[in-house]
Amino acid sequence: MDVLSSDIGKYGSMRLKFLQSERRGKYNTLLLSGKLRIHLLEINNMVKAQIEQMVKDMLVKNSAPDKERHQMEWIQHINSLTALAEEVVMQELVCT
Repeated sequence: MDVLSSDIGKYGSMRLKFLQSERRGKYNTLLLSGKLRIHLLEINNMVKAQIEQMVKDMLVKNSAPDKERHQMEWIQHINSLTALAEEVVMQELVCT
């Protein structure tokens, strides 16, 4: 199965591009061992789980506006926290 044609998710795709451009040795090792797709799926799942957990943790410290009365502010708040969490997790898991 071709890694690029499988559903490896957003973060798996980003990890693939990073490995191909910045970590050729690791990319080739994973590819030749048949573990590349599994690695990319694991990265995708780990990133999504960590982002979700970080957003929950940040909401405890920085609560969101009332969703019913202030929908736009709530969306902006959640999007802001998600972007921050994504940036942190991307550096830890995708770009290493």
